[in-house]
Amino acid sequence: MKEDWEKLPLFQKAEDILNLVEHLVKAVEQTDIEFKKEIEAEMLQNNLHYLRKNAMIIPAKIASVASEDTPYDLKMENATIIRKAARELITDARGLQMHGYKDEEYLDLLRNEIDEFRILFAEWVKTFDIWNYIIDRWGLFNPPGINYDDHDPDDDIPFNQDNFFDED
Repeated sequence: MKEDWEKLPLFQKAEDILNLVEHLVKAVEQTDIEFKKEIEAEMLQNNLHYLRKNAMIIPAKIASVASEDTPYDLKMENATIIRKAARELITDARGLQMHGYKDEEYLDLLRNEIDEFRILFAEWVKTFDIWNYIIDRWGLFNPPGINYDDHDPDDDIPFNQDNFFDED
């Protein structure tokens, strides 16, 4: 049985991108690219490493915050990481081109998949419940109108740890 997050079109598109990247990495590794300097071959290997890493981050971060119970600030934090990874995939693809990978149709396919992902992503972010939040004291991921130094009403709830485990 599939988890709820596995049914999300955004997650499915992220999985498509991950599969495409895996095929792209294999294709690049099987391509004979001539390098003028050894450092260029190392740079290409680093490019492939980051391509894979960024492609794996995206579905993992979607799955980790897919629950409706996940607070707004955590969803926004993960959304930021997802956006960064997706944008870096484009940069990684440019790096492959710069290092001599000639099969541009594969790179264009990746760019198109990421553009389709971007639209699904933007729609997904619109679904975040701004009223389900914990104040982000760093000030980065608060809902509109909430500041890092606002009073948290939850702080007014009395809590006695001695009564927490009482068995009445």
